[in-house]
Amino acid sequence: MLEYLFEPFIRYGFMQRALFGSLLLSASCAPIGVFLMLRRMSLTGDAMSHAILPGAAVGFLLFGLEIVPMTIGGLVVGLLVALGSGMVSRFTVQKEDASMAAFYLISLAVGVLLVSWRGSSVDLMHVLFGSVLALNNDALTLIVIIAAVTFLALAFFWRGLVAECLDPLFLRSVSRIGAPVHFLFLTLVVLNLVGGFQALGTLLSVGLMMLPAAASRFWSNRVGAMCMIAVAIAVLSSLGGLVLSYRASMPSGPAIILTAGVIYALSALVGRRGVLSSLLVSRRHKTA
Repeated sequence: MLEYLFEPFIRYGFMQRALFGSLLLSASCAPIGVFLMLRRMSLTGDAMSHAILPGAAVGFLLFGLEIVPMTIGGLVVGLLVALGSGMVSRFTVQKEDASMAAFYLISLAVGVLLVSWRGSSVDLMHVLFGSVLALNNDALTLIVIIAAVTFLALAFFWRGLVAECLDPLFLRSVSRIGAPVHFLFLTLVVLNLVGGFQALGTLLSVGLMMLPAAASRFWSNRVGAMCMIAVAIAVLSSLGGLVLSYRASMPSGPAIILTAGVIYALSALVGRRGVLSSLLVSRRHKTA
């Protein structure tokens, strides 16, 4: 069994690089997904993953499939969209979900037009879905840096992030760090989406962030525990997805996200706060 699981990673260098990058992304993205979920901003992650497309497209048009220009472009545009939508929601009557939807739709349309303008359908598919099996040194270096920044930010601003996540109005009433922590959080979201961009593409990079986080909610209601469970689910999804991709000749990115989806479905069914648990509790109450 162990040989069946680990034989691809022992024999092939590209599988080792894919596993290393996926595990780092799992440890970095999953806690951010938990905060997004608790802030009821789950769809914001999806919107932001689309919003980085124009920046990546500009980097692609100017330098081809080079990781650094595409990453810098995606990071700049992602931060502009996050800050722009945040400012509109804070200084106007429009709510954050509506401003985010407007910004990301405009950004997505511009990105698709740019890629279609100079590229081919193959290029567009690469930008949208990525390829975790083609991670090179530059991509892995970028993922390492983003993971390190995320870990440091979570370590130093953990209490502020938790407070701003659970009760932002209270934090703003007792401290001035509410707005800086909010923008720090949005920056971490963009950084991790850009980190996952090369591996999973703009469409699927949010999957490794949100599916493990959503699944962890069925097992615990404590923020720290949910982050740890989400990381464990993301790691398991990455490992299982890569093995599934290798053994069944499936695209690696969708295989990873599909594995995370199966774990989410199982968690929703048999988790401590899942469907079966709720039915048992309801039956006991009726019996009593």
